[in-house]
Amino acid sequence: MKKFINFLILIVAFSGFSQTEENPIEIKTSVKKISETEYDIIFNATLYKGWYLYSQYNPDEASLPLEITIPESENGYKLVGKADEKDTFKKYSDVWEKEEIVFKDKAIITQRIELTNKDITTIKLNFFGQVCETACINIDELFTISLSGAIINNDISIDEKSKELSKKLKLDLKNTALLKSSTEDENNTSNGLLNIFLLGFVGGLLALLTPCVFPMIPLTVSFFTKQSKNKSKGVFNAILYGFFIVLIYILLSIPFHFLDNLDPEILNTISTNVWLNIFFFAVLVFFAFSFFGFYEITLPSSWGNKMDNASSVGGIIGVFFMALTLAIVSFSCTGPILGSLLAGSLTSDGGAIQLTAGMSGFGLALALPFALFALFPNWLNSLPKSGGWLNTTKVVLGFLELALAFKFLSNADLVAHWDLLKREVFIGIWVVVFIGLALYLFAKIKFPHDSPIKKLSFSRISFGFLTLAFVVYISPGVLKNPTWNLSLLSGFPPPQFYSIYEQESDCPLGLDCYKDFDEGLAKAKEVNKPILLDFTGWACVNCRKMEENVWSVPNVYKTLKNDYILISLYVDDNEKELPKNQQFDFLKENGRIKKIKTVGDKWSTFQVINFKNASQPYYVLLSPNLEILNTAQQYTDKETYYSWLQKGLQNFKK
Repeated sequence: MKKFINFLILIVAFSGFSQTEENPIEIKTSVKKISETEYDIIFNATLYKGWYLYSQYNPDEASLPLEITIPESENGYKLVGKADEKDTFKKYSDVWEKEEIVFKDKAIITQRIELTNKDITTIKLNFFGQVCETACINIDELFTISLSGAIINNDISIDEKSKELSKKLKLDLKNTALLKSSTEDENNTSNGLLNIFLLGFVGGLLALLTPCVFPMIPLTVSFFTKQSKNKSKGVFNAILYGFFIVLIYILLSIPFHFLDNLDPEILNTISTNVWLNIFFFAVLVFFAFSFFGFYEITLPSSWGNKMDNASSVGGIIGVFFMALTLAIVSFSCTGPILGSLLAGSLTSDGGAIQLTAGMSGFGLALALPFALFALFPNWLNSLPKSGGWLNTTKVVLGFLELALAFKFLSNADLVAHWDLLKREVFIGIWVVVFIGLALYLFAKIKFPHDSPIKKLSFSRISFGFLTLAFVVYISPGVLKNPTWNLSLLSGFPPPQFYSIYEQESDCPLGLDCYKDFDEGLAKAKEVNKPILLDFTGWACVNCRKMEENVWSVPNVYKTLKNDYILISLYVDDNEKELPKNQQFDFLKENGRIKKIKTVGDKWSTFQVINFKNASQPYYVLLSPNLEILNTAQQYTDKETYYSWLQKGLQNFKK
């Protein structure tokens, strides 16, 4: 269990660090001729201080081993055995609980190749490895090497086909000044952060009502107020204790800001990655069953003991370690809620700042009781006593975790086009989950740590009927023609066109849309209509909310259907490969090469280079001559969106 928990923490906290733009390793190549047909290719790597590169002989079930391979498109030469390594040493891993083979500071790796075509003068080798410090980064670089020893700049070595296809990605836009964010856009962003903060605050309030945290409130407050003869000092320490709780949870979000700054597409890649979404699904199911009481998730006990010992130091440092101890020992209850917040906040819509806002709200909700009860100790008498109701709260949260888990499985299904979790299937699963919750609230089913129930409380009965009402509300969603629109759920179930029933089209609301920019542009020129360029995603919650709550409004829908050519580009469609003749290497402004292999690769890069933006939904109004017709628009209300569409039409007619 310890090994699993360490691995889980490592993955959740640092999974996004792979494929960043600044790698803590610099690799140079050189060539040594052995014979007319054999050459040694020498990779001389320098690592940043404190970072390790893992050997090709690293043990199984540990960090990723080094691999040197020949690209599939290359021929005329082959590898001779495995590469020769110098200056490796062994290092024990607490995560994998075994010794690993690593390079430190520098690495000299020599790979011998044999020519099967003597006319070959340059070769290509792919260098894949993993470097780790507190985080791990995957290194995946393609080296073009001259066998004569001539210098080749690997970063700009792209072929003519790639240059030509790269040019087609760049649009000759006019009136680009209109794309700059308006004050209204900034206000919308601020409102979005406030909503995330409030969501985190609610999560923190729920965490307070769990058996790991609630009993700590009177104990901790009493400790601070009674430990000192000076009452004001005790109050100060309690408030400081609350401040440190908030600070600790904010600090948890800091690493993700480095992801956000390094690559504008990285958070989109994380939030829409198929396997990471499956991982989040598995984690939330694992958390849910821990809330049900089948097992308990805890951090290593040694962590809590060390922090507890450090808290005895006294003064400000002691108070900080007391707060850190609370965060560690309460992990079995707060961890699942934090995991949901982490998984749900890592979207490209607002970047890592959303996660910080959510963590701030969560920490503040946890900290407030300690500060308030220290200021007003008489309030402690009004607190309800600990009891079975705390376990009931945990079980209810377990059902909510289970329902949320299927959202991440749905993301993976949508992006991978597995066609398994269609809209009606997803809603059907939610119906089953919430019927289970209702049965639990009415004491028809029980879990391991439930106390005997002699009589149902009024609050439990009321919440049970509310749950049944929710089941009645969502149940029509499994039908072909629902009785009512599930607007309260917009963004959570798959889109309406992703259905087990036959639909008019695979576009939102049955509209006509193009999923290729060039095709849509050609149609706009043919009929002389403006373009609504819709950067969207299969796993984008706000995209679904806009389509189901804003686009469905009659005047907006009519405008989209009759007055615009809709081009919907799915930036997270990373499982659908482009035809081989359309795959290419794109040279980025920083000199690195991005391989454009999938539909998602193409349209996410298209959005970034033309509109300097990587969030979804992102809407742009264009004329067939590529004139910008209005400011870019993002998630907003129906009135603002309709006015924005009308303004674009007016500018087009001018």
